[in-house]
Amino acid sequence: MKTVIQSQREERDYLLSHPYLFRQTKYNVDELLTSKQIKLITGPRRVGKSTMGLLMLKDKNFAYLNFDDALLLESWDEAVVMETLKLIYPDYDYLLLDEIQNLDGWDLWVSKLYRHGINMFITGSNAKLLSGEMATVLTGRYIQIEMMPFSLEEVFEWKKMNLRLIKDTEQTTAAAIIDDYLHNGGYPETIEARGLTRSYLSTLFDSIILKDIAKRHRVRNITDLNNLAMYLVTNFCNPLTANELANELGFSSVATTKKFMDFLKEPYLFFYLPRFNNKLKLMKNAPQKVYIVDNGFVASKAFGLSENLGRLLENQVFMELLRRGYDTERTLFYYRSRNDKETDFVTRNGTRIECLIQVCYDMSSPRTEKREVDSIIECAGELNCSNLVIVTKSESRTIEKNGYTVKVMMISEF
Repeated sequence: MKTVIQSQREERDYLLSHPYLFRQTKYNVDELLTSKQIKLITGPRRVGKSTMGLLMLKDKNFAYLNFDDALLLESWDEAVVMETLKLIYPDYDYLLLDEIQNLDGWDLWVSKLYRHGINMFITGSNAKLLSGEMATVLTGRYIQIEMMPFSLEEVFEWKKMNLRLIKDTEQTTAAAIIDDYLHNGGYPETIEARGLTRSYLSTLFDSIILKDIAKRHRVRNITDLNNLAMYLVTNFCNPLTANELANELGFSSVATTKKFMDFLKEPYLFFYLPRFNNKLKLMKNAPQKVYIVDNGFVASKAFGLSENLGRLLENQVFMELLRRGYDTERTLFYYRSRNDKETDFVTRNGTRIECLIQVCYDMSSPRTEKREVDSIIECAGELNCSNLVIVTKSESRTIEKNGYTVKVMMISEF
């Protein structure tokens, strides 16, 4: 055990010796460090959760355990581990536990450490497992910090540019970065290696299916699980139901289809957006729109003869809304009017509809403009909302119609 933990310390120190981008978060790091609550850093694999934890603790005396290490898990002995940590990290003030969900019974162990007053940072890649078990065992004793792939703003920051203040001499470069992000997404390890992006993300996608889902849930029919995942990534941004999916893919059971959909959501691979309705039962029965955590997966895994720029932009906007703290359980929806006009996103603050957001890649055609504006205005009338936004690839202006003001803004402004 001493050899394993010493090796992990060397790994920790090696990682800390490299330069990194400090990720955006709504929390103040100094306040997080002084808080005795557990800091739970969650998100999909390979987005920088471990790096974020390391950066927060960089100048502090902290111990480190990485549970993606088979040697640690195979030789696990709680008492021996705690004694070895004291030996390798004398008088440590913080404990960073990386990918904790891989340890059986981790929640009870963490609860014990919490009761002993250990200040902990935890990372993990399974939304349901972590939030569910933390809520059960440690209600009110943790702060959850969700991380996603780089936002467009973070990519600009990595490139030493400011998305909010693009200089005239940077216009061409900025346009290329925005277009590249739309197609290839924001996984940190792909930003400087775009030639390898598709291969990297294809392998990552398969690894999530096999390791985070099939292995964890002991799925026997991996072929059906994989076929569903491939269908969802190909049909991203489209409304779907479990019944439709079961029929389309020839699955024998709708219940299994629903179960597989839930599995694909757990490791932050897919998200399902409900259709807004004041009646909860009708909302639950309506088709849900499916989104994927990063646009790069579309180019890497989707079946399709041509790209759909409108859907890529819509998926990008969806992920940006998640980064701003909206969630698909309470505050983020799509809407379809009585006349079947659709608005891509409805944000809500408490019981109040806050904003309607439509996404249209290119609105230069008068016909397209009429369709998009009429649609968002009709939905605005039914939802009693006057804050209307249409996000485009590269167009900004204001449209006045039927007593409504519609703000058209390019994605970089949004």
